[in-house]
Amino acid sequence: MRRFKIGTISIPSEPFFLIAGPCVIESPELVLEVGSYMKEVTSRLGIPYIFKASFDKANRTSINSFRGPGIDKGLEILKRVKEELNLPITTDIHEPWQAEKAAEVVDLIQIPAFLSRQTDLLVAAAKTGKSVSVKKGQFLAPQDMEKVVEKIERAGGDKIVLIERGTFFGYGNLVVDFRSIPIMKKTGYPVVIDATHSVQRPSARGNSSGGEPQFIMTIAKAGIASGADGVFMEVHPRPEEALSDGANSMHLNKVEENLKILLRIWEALK
Repeated sequence: MRRFKIGTISIPSEPFFLIAGPCVIESPELVLEVGSYMKEVTSRLGIPYIFKASFDKANRTSINSFRGPGIDKGLEILKRVKEELNLPITTDIHEPWQAEKAAEVVDLIQIPAFLSRQTDLLVAAAKTGKSVSVKKGQFLAPQDMEKVVEKIERAGGDKIVLIERGTFFGYGNLVVDFRSIPIMKKTGYPVVIDATHSVQRPSARGNSSGGEPQFIMTIAKAGIASGADGVFMEVHPRPEEALSDGANSMHLNKVEENLKILLRIWEALK
């Protein structure tokens, strides 16, 4: 498997690495609260950690939904997290022009699932020289990600993370085919299981998506058991008040006990 660094973290890692944070930047105070807590827990457990939050959620269900502070203010806040907490940072981009600007701050550029086949976006991300993570589109088969990898490689990118986040299962539902993890690992790049977006119920609330957070750990445990190199989770200290994706976020006070469970699975597989 290809080996590389995301900030100070070597990928793939021992044990699995974690990408986690609130869905969207709600305020500097929130992201620093979450980042500080996650750093303390993951440091104690020995889990390599990358902080994630979005400066803009461009694909919200409703035009009235909160999107975030925007790229300039958002990157300023993420830079604070990076410098004050000394953490690697990731965020998602939606348009090619955002890649170079985001690369000034983040260590890992994330491509959203709905945009995973957008050639210009993939190329722009690759040309920054930063690591690039791509969420497999809900409409794609895992083997289709070979073409996504090819686009990034042809643009000079060789530090790639692929993320499984579920496939459309009729209207308003997702299902994870865990065969996708070993299939995508055939590309030679690490694969992450997104345990929180996989339990999302798209547009289930009419103006927003719902979720089934009681199944987050079911997805995470099965992902690790299926060979995932990392876990992605959206976490929040008050999911019921979250401005985006609270319905499928893990409560911050459950993170440590659940990470310990995943570590036991990882150790058993060794």
